[in-house]
Amino acid sequence: MSGFGGTDRRRYPQGRSIVIQRPEDQPGKPLPKGGVAHVLAAATYSFAGFQRLLKEAAFRHELIAFLAVLSLFAIMSVPAWSYAAQAVLFLVLVAVEALNTAVEVLVDRISPEYSEFARHAKDLGSFAVFCLLAANGIHAVGAVFFL
Repeated sequence: MSGFGGTDRRRYPQGRSIVIQRPEDQPGKPLPKGGVAHVLAAATYSFAGFQRLLKEAAFRHELIAFLAVLSLFAIMSVPAWSYAAQAVLFLVLVAVEALNTAVEVLVDRISPEYSEFARHAKDLGSFAVFCLLAANGIHAVGAVFFL
């Protein structure tokens, strides 16, 4: 339903309603782009995300560990497919670390005071990162000692 002043008001089943502003009516918000400009904008946003992730100490430690594993692989002459598998595992770890950081930032914004909801959200994100750290470690140990 179209409202006045460039906003839409939508009703949801529980009786709640929200106001949605169109991008062109929100000062400071960039308008959507198309074509090559969209691809360049997406690359810029991705690079900004990478820069934000570099501010996380955990990510910097993971990056150092990845470089150490690659060095160990070179010393131990592991097969090329192990490098590829480790790189894929690391990229998945980076993606999950980025999502975990996003969850933490959002939870801190939504719930600055202590809450069980916030604790559970952060714990689950941390567990997802832990699982991928374990997968990376298991593969690295297997590649070095059993290949």
